Amino acid sequence: MAVLAPLLALLYSVPGLVRWLARPYYPLSALLATAFLLVRKVPPLCHGLPSQREDGNPCDFDWREVEILMFLSAIVMMKNRRSITVEQHIGNIFMFSKVANAILFFRLDIRMGLLYLTLCIVFLMTCKPPLYMGPEYIKYFSDKTIDEELERDKRVTWIVEFFANWSNECQSFAPIFADLSLKYNCVGLHFGKVDVGRYTDVSTRSGGGTTHSRSPGPPSSRPGVTTGLSLSCCRYKVSTSPLTKQLPTLILFQGGIETMRRPQIDKKGRAVSWTFSEENVIREFNLNELYQKAKKQSKSREEGPEEPPGGQVPAGETKKDK
Repeated sequence: MAVLAPLLALLYSVPGLVRWLARPYYPLSALLATAFLLVRKVPPLCHGLPSQREDGNPCDFDWREVEILMFLSAIVMMKNRRSITVEQHIGNIFMFSKVANAILFFRLDIRMGLLYLTLCIVFLMTCKPPLYMGPEYIKYFSDKTIDEELERDKRVTWIVEFFANWSNECQSFAPIFADLSLKYNCVGLHFGKVDVGRYTDVSTRSGGGTTHSRSPGPPSSRPGVTTGLSLSCCRYKVSTSPLTKQLPTLILFQGGIETMRRPQIDKKGRAVSWTFSEENVIREFNLNELYQKAKKQSKSREEGPEEPPGGQVPAGETKKDK
């Protein structure tokens, strides 16, 4: 059963794999990931290559190359244990295979290693992974519209993803977040995204509400009092550095105020490891409960408040107030 389940999952993903292979990024990545294998095993490319084999065969692996390839396999298996989507599995294979290829080429000939490293850099700069283009129910914010939307209607709960197109983790999470939006989006529960790679100012803001004070005098003359205008320039505190591993970041806003985020940030400002799977998002953010609550609130708003018997309005209240 342990072998059958991954095989069935792979067969289920065949249509998606065919669509990926039709895009230039994946065939070129596969070519770079298998470059050393092609050079070493395919004649006449292998003819004339140096070899440490006892029989001197240049078209077969020597013992050191076999060790490096076996170590590569072990690393890929360990990393893929935490992978959720097929994109993450393939991404790990491509990334570590390129690292192993660079080591093997430098060991074979420093000129071949430099050539391979140059090709990898050119590929990284010119060919980006394809973005998710499937169905979704997500609103995309800019650095100006996110604050306005969160303050527009405090009854709406927002789950906002802070992402960057260059992040492989964000691209792997994109279809999962899109699927969640299709399942749970309703009148009182909305899904949004902010490209912090494009709007860098948003990545350093932190959500909050307006702080009111009953002390007399203008707000600017009272220490410790924050106005709505100054809070609109506060920071969301989502680091875009790859070292912090804060991308993607999911933040739950209720009443326009941040109430929860994943991954959490420790005292040193580093992200606590968290797996962005559909099951984890549903459980941690209580999506089923939020969805049911939002549906009830929207239904009660549509029905409206009931009139007192006889159409009389209580003293001190007008129909407009109701």
